[in-house]
Amino acid sequence: MGIINARVAEINRETNETCISLQLALDDTGQSTINTGVGFLDHMLHLLAKHGGMQLKLQARGDLAVDAHHTVEDVGICLGQALKKALGDKRGIERYGHVLLPMDEALVAVALDFSGRGWLSFDVPLPAAKVGDFDTELVEEFLRAFAINGALTLHVHLMAGKNTHHIIEAIFKGLGRVLRLAAEVKDPRGGLPSTKGVL
Repeated sequence: MGIINARVAEINRETNETCISLQLALDDTGQSTINTGVGFLDHMLHLLAKHGGMQLKLQARGDLAVDAHHTVEDVGICLGQALKKALGDKRGIERYGHVLLPMDEALVAVALDFSGRGWLSFDVPLPAAKVGDFDTELVEEFLRAFAINGALTLHVHLMAGKNTHHIIEAIFKGLGRVLRLAAEVKDPRGGLPSTKGVL
């Protein structure tokens, strides 16, 4: 599992709308297994895990006969909870991460702080309402659920872009990159990177 083999978490969530089983290993670049029933979301989560240097095992069943909203949001909730749990007390981590991520004509700025306070700033006008059968407004819903339940501050801003698929792909690749940067353990014996003494 790498240098910090305790940084793993498992989350199970069952509601009248979804049933989700998720396992996350922060320091494992092994193959991820992802099946949410929402093909575009699966693709984006594979990118996030790969660029985040983590392993994600995820099975989700949702009320897709209605639409993908509940599944996408609840996966965001579970991933945020798993990340928070896997980080533990956050001692010695970098805490902050930021990246400008290019994807062809698209350029997205992503910045993250493991602040202990869930917040999303999302300034990404998406040109198309759908990519395939995926409602693109669900990207913001996923990120908000993830940030709030992960107790992290997340800023995502579009700098350039015309192709909706490229823009969303840049977001998820960028999110993976900043998670990897911010979660990096700089000093395993170090204290919390906060003057307050808590995160």
